[in-house]
Amino acid sequence: MNGHNQTVISQFLLLGLPIPPEYQHLFYALFLAIYLTTVLGNLIIIHLIFLDSHLHTPMYLFLSNLSFSDLCFSSVTMPKLLQNMQSQHPLISYVGCLTQMYFFMVFGDMESLLLVVMAYDRYVAICFPLHYTSIMSPKVCACLLLPLWMLATFNAVINTLLMDRLSFCENNVIPHFFCDIPSLLKLACSDTYVNELMIFISGGPIILVPFLLIVMSYARIVCSILKVSSTHGIHKVFSTCGSHLSVVSLFYGTVIGLYFCPSANNSTVKETTMAMMYTVVTPMLNPFIYSLRNKDIKGALIKVIFSKKISL
Repeated sequence: MNGHNQTVISQFLLLGLPIPPEYQHLFYALFLAIYLTTVLGNLIIIHLIFLDSHLHTPMYLFLSNLSFSDLCFSSVTMPKLLQNMQSQHPLISYVGCLTQMYFFMVFGDMESLLLVVMAYDRYVAICFPLHYTSIMSPKVCACLLLPLWMLATFNAVINTLLMDRLSFCENNVIPHFFCDIPSLLKLACSDTYVNELMIFISGGPIILVPFLLIVMSYARIVCSILKVSSTHGIHKVFSTCGSHLSVVSLFYGTVIGLYFCPSANNSTVKETTMAMMYTVVTPMLNPFIYSLRNKDIKGALIKVIFSKKISL
């Protein structure tokens, strides 16, 4: 079926989340609280890292980039979701939909790539402490970060251009709360083979490889700790690695489940719930998992609070 002689779609209807009408206000308040927590948590971390010269190290450079990605990643979907929950006609224009998809991919890919760089940073710090400063020099960090942003942007541009060449016909209802690639591909009435192929080709280096590298780096960290540390040291590392791995598993588990193991019997409710996990929950948890358990960040926060009090 060729879509070029069909009506051209200028906007899509985002169905949002399958929430019963009587719970709409409750869920609106919950999502607003989650979004505000995400914004505030990540802004505090970026602000602290910028202010405190003790935090101008590779680990915190990556962390500030992760916080920025989380902030933007959440902002790509959440404000539109909140707006649509209050609207009788939750519409998004065709251009708005592709724009949302583009930024969603940039910051989603960056999240994945930064998690692997941070795992590598921890691996070097714990397994090669004496060589850490020479291995993770500012030059190396810049050489790691710049290609990651370029790769994420390039992947988003390619997938967005491929989406733009598709034809959309009568059906303009997206059973989701944002413009997700699989949801749009299901609506297309032209051949989507190239698009699906591109998801699998780009998904390898951006999702699957980082996930495997993170698991390997944490396995190496655990092995090296078990050789030398006391029971207290082992407990501390396991609690830190455990919390990192839980967030990593939540992020990659839901992404891999949605994009690489698409099932015909996956219900819309199941898919939107899984998407909520990595688009809404992970960006909110990251500041708490990676930073607020961290004594350097806590120290910087206390310093800022007390200096404000003194100046008052």
